[in-house]
Amino acid sequence: MNIIFMGTPDFSIPSLKILLESKHRIVAVVTQPDKERGRGQKVSFTAVKEFALNNNLPVLQPEKLKDEKFVADLKQLNADLFVVVAFRILPKEIFEIPKFGSFNLHGSYLPKYRGAAPIQWALINGDTGTGLTTFKLAEKVDTGNIYLQEKVKINPDDNFESLHDRMSLLGAELVLKTVNLIDSDNFELQQQDDSLASPAPKITKEICKIEWNKSAEEIHNLVRGLSPHPAAYFNYNDKVIKIYKTEIAKNYNLKSSEFHQTKTELIIGCGKDALRILEIQQEGKKQMNIEEFLRGFRI
Repeated sequence: MNIIFMGTPDFSIPSLKILLESKHRIVAVVTQPDKERGRGQKVSFTAVKEFALNNNLPVLQPEKLKDEKFVADLKQLNADLFVVVAFRILPKEIFEIPKFGSFNLHGSYLPKYRGAAPIQWALINGDTGTGLTTFKLAEKVDTGNIYLQEKVKINPDDNFESLHDRMSLLGAELVLKTVNLIDSDNFELQQQDDSLASPAPKITKEICKIEWNKSAEEIHNLVRGLSPHPAAYFNYNDKVIKIYKTEIAKNYNLKSSEFHQTKTELIIGCGKDALRILEIQQEGKKQMNIEEFLRGFRI
């Protein structure tokens, strides 16, 4: 089967790699345009572009998905299927081009967590499990009929990074299974139940700010869901303090935002219970464990 793969971040790489090593053929890769980053404004490639170039795969980087030349290029490649893993929202005139249409790998057990940040929200909400879904693209985001699904356990010590990395590998296997299923032409699509859907909106700076009147469990889950990037934070003396790792401390009689500090320990009171801070970063400094941090900082 001839495939055009569409993706941008590291999460996409295992899926692209597994398809490249399969019996199927990647005829092109579509990813985001190059960006200028940092003080020197150096041009950087997406993770997918870097992988594609290293494996001699043709790369398309449209500024606008409805660009006439881009659409014409896609049609000329005559792909049987478009596979989408962490890319942009495709317009109908794009996702309907191939003979078998297009499917997307989504980081939740749809219809739960439709939106841009399903892995983060599963952790922030304290879920003990999530999932992966491959679905046929439709006009409304994350609503298409389902090919395959797999449940994923969330471990108590998981944060965004560990869960993201595990799901990217499991997702790659699901992508290959889905391509093989479509190739066999022996499958039944399952319709989503919209009444069970819940939103997983993009993570904003407001969401990342810690509200100490919430319970320690809620704040602990917020830290897990945002670690290591963009990270949960609070403001202290006009400085941003980011927190990367915590544990719930129940036997402390501290008010919300009240600090208990020793030479090796920092505990902060919450609306219910308290939080022991394990990894932290002050604005302008590097990330460090709490003992290192407390050697040069006193609250």
